Amino acid sequence: MARIGINTRFLLKGKLEGFGWYTYEITKRLVENHPEHEFVFFFDRPFDKEFIFGPNVTPVVLHPPARHPFLFILWFELVLPKALKKHKIDVLFSPDGYLSLRTNLPQIATIHDINFEHFPKDLPRLASWYLRRFFPKFAKKAAHILTVSNYSKQDIIASYGIEQNKISVAWNGASDLFEPMPNQEIEKLRSRYTNGKPYFLFVGSLHPRKNLHRLIEAFEIYARDPLNEWELVIVGAAMWKSNKTFQALPDSISKRVHFTGRLDAFELARVTGAAGCLAYVPYFEGFGIPLVEAMKSGVPILSGDRTSLPEVAGNAALYCDPYNVESIYQGLKRLSGEETLRKDLIEKGLQRSNEFSWDKTAEKVWQCLALELNKIYP
Repeated sequence: MARIGINTRFLLKGKLEGFGWYTYEITKRLVENHPEHEFVFFFDRPFDKEFIFGPNVTPVVLHPPARHPFLFILWFELVLPKALKKHKIDVLFSPDGYLSLRTNLPQIATIHDINFEHFPKDLPRLASWYLRRFFPKFAKKAAHILTVSNYSKQDIIASYGIEQNKISVAWNGASDLFEPMPNQEIEKLRSRYTNGKPYFLFVGSLHPRKNLHRLIEAFEIYARDPLNEWELVIVGAAMWKSNKTFQALPDSISKRVHFTGRLDAFELARVTGAAGCLAYVPYFEGFGIPLVEAMKSGVPILSGDRTSLPEVAGNAALYCDPYNVESIYQGLKRLSGEETLRKDLIEKGLQRSNEFSWDKTAEKVWQCLALELNKIYP
């Protein structure tokens, strides 16, 4: 029986987002599929019992809570190495890519993307400094790296000089809560959120690279035509101080743009299923889980045409230039007005969604862990 440590800092009750959902979906499957092994979850704050997925899980809280670059260094370089030794860990898995440079244990890291290398000014200065200083070291320290798209794999190779065979690609999945909704339910959701009007949907953290300011500018152009009745729903919590960007919407659209904040998984699936279109136009993305959620829900997609997004959406999206407001506007106009296009993208999306599965992702993670464990227990 091996002892596998997992960095579970992002398993936060009621606050699961990108890293958190990935950690949840993967660790749950690892624990349930491999009861013969012991898993030690390392939290940085009190945990909720719902995240203890089986009797083969030992939860450990390590202080202090690590949500600041200086505390990252303290937690990963001083506190965690001692805990790894104390709990006799054989291998460490880090779903958010952060590793300890002060342990000789084999470590597997999921590095989702390295957006901070290309757009450092999108983050607070200290956070940007930490990520750009430490992630090249993490990439070299890792026994193996997982990433979520071929785009991210090539980016990590080019940016950090990592060998091809040290990086495995495992696409993300999406919850089975996402599925096509009956028309009656769609009407109820639209009545609640947009006074019965169809709507474009954005899902994600309110982070600069999500390109919301251009999406809102494009929607403002769209809304100038009185015949264009669709509204815009934005789901997500602010990161850093980016919420200031959206405090002053133009008066012309202030009543047609709806910020919901973070939604729980059930409500997010319903809001997605009732959307007329997912409008997802980041200028940098390592994967883009909302694309898969929309495809599973039978919702057509307007997507940016950069980085990993075309790899994920394939032929199931209408693409636009995320740096060009006019291009985004034309996409909004087409998807709200061309029913034949919408039906075609819905059909292609439902078919393509079958390629994405958390079960497949978790199995790939396990294969990487097993390779390291086989070196210890041949």
